[in-house]
Amino acid sequence: MHRLIQRGLMFGNLIEVASPILLERYNRALKHLTGKTTNLTDFHIDISGYSPEIGDELEDHLYLNHGGCNRQFILLTTDQKSAPLLNIKFSTSRDILRHFIEENEPQLFALTARDAVAGELVNSVFSVSQPARLLDIRKVTIEADTTEGTLRDAEKLGDLADRFKQEEDGWFDDVLIADMISLAKRTGDVTRNPVSLKHMTFDQEDFWTAHFGGVYVFRGLGHPAAITSGDKADLGKLPIKYIFDFNDRNQIAKFFDYNDLVEPIVKARGIDASAILRQKMDFIVVDAAQDAGVDLTGATRRDIRRLARDHADQLPPEYHGLRQMVDWAENEGKWPRISSDHPAYFYTLRATDTDQADLVNMLLAELAPKDIRQLFICHKEVFYRAYQGWTETKKSFVADFLEREYLADKAGAREALFGHDAPLEMPKVRKRASEDMIARVGPWGAVRR
Repeated sequence: MHRLIQRGLMFGNLIEVASPILLERYNRALKHLTGKTTNLTDFHIDISGYSPEIGDELEDHLYLNHGGCNRQFILLTTDQKSAPLLNIKFSTSRDILRHFIEENEPQLFALTARDAVAGELVNSVFSVSQPARLLDIRKVTIEADTTEGTLRDAEKLGDLADRFKQEEDGWFDDVLIADMISLAKRTGDVTRNPVSLKHMTFDQEDFWTAHFGGVYVFRGLGHPAAITSGDKADLGKLPIKYIFDFNDRNQIAKFFDYNDLVEPIVKARGIDASAILRQKMDFIVVDAAQDAGVDLTGATRRDIRRLARDHADQLPPEYHGLRQMVDWAENEGKWPRISSDHPAYFYTLRATDTDQADLVNMLLAELAPKDIRQLFICHKEVFYRAYQGWTETKKSFVADFLEREYLADKAGAREALFGHDAPLEMPKVRKRASEDMIARVGPWGAVRR
């Protein structure tokens, strides 16, 4: 993984902690949350305050996320809002933390000038020891305070100030006045400079979780479902009507269709569809070259396409399906009938402009794993796991490509691949003639309930 780290493709944009003041504050917060401290004098943290170096030191990379359910966090600076989230267990966690920091940035800036802010993303459940518990998660609430309890004291001081104003004998209550003075020394004047954070609760309807091999939960849709990258039988009975795994390609395709979640890349507006598909074809060639033991060191795009021409008969069906799609787009060729059974099917799609777009692109990346660019952008956890099993030449090619083609313009690459024009009126869900059949077996066919 050193190749990825050196190129900024792994552990990039982390916040360095090296000053004695920040080290002392971090240790105080770490002790407050976990009862542990670090002996390191220089380390890096992500948006939640997790440090891979401290994880190595403690031999516990979940030291701020015990059980992978209610993630704790340590904020030393509001600059953490731009850092990534490592060891993700729920796909929504980074967005929740970033939104929390942005919504409370002035208050957090003032608080972190004097102390660390420690807190927790509190799920509706405290354990996901069983798959069914995932569906009990409905919301996430943020609880936070400084290690010295500044917010708690400020709230208490506010209550005391109200008593002082409202009680007839407030001016003569020496105990009340003494308590107010004592708290004000720690919090400042809360009447002129209120110290408080917004109470924030987030709905958790649609998400991916790393638990149980990786599960996508879609509940905020007209046709909800859970989709696992493992074996659906391992999940047991879940309180959701439909459960699919990656072997259920037809049902997943119909799930996308019924909820209007995807569109063919070649029919998407405002993008260079042919260029996107040709790049996917190159990635498929690279994958085939790895399997054939071809050395890709220093290979250019021209080299990759020469390999494709010379060995076209040996390339997998994903390549040929995308080639037919490009021929239709560029040369007015015959429309290729690529069904969901075809290995190229999920490579031809991207998410439509819905609230679930990021989650859908994440799922598509895992369903089409040879597209290493989309896999890296949308699902880094799976990318890093796949990377470890590649040959050295493929690792080198992929790292060089991502550094050259993606890191140079992240926003532009994302916009070109996944961006959308102004939202159009969404088409209605198509109706089937036999509604009673749908009621009996569901819109995706007869699957285990």
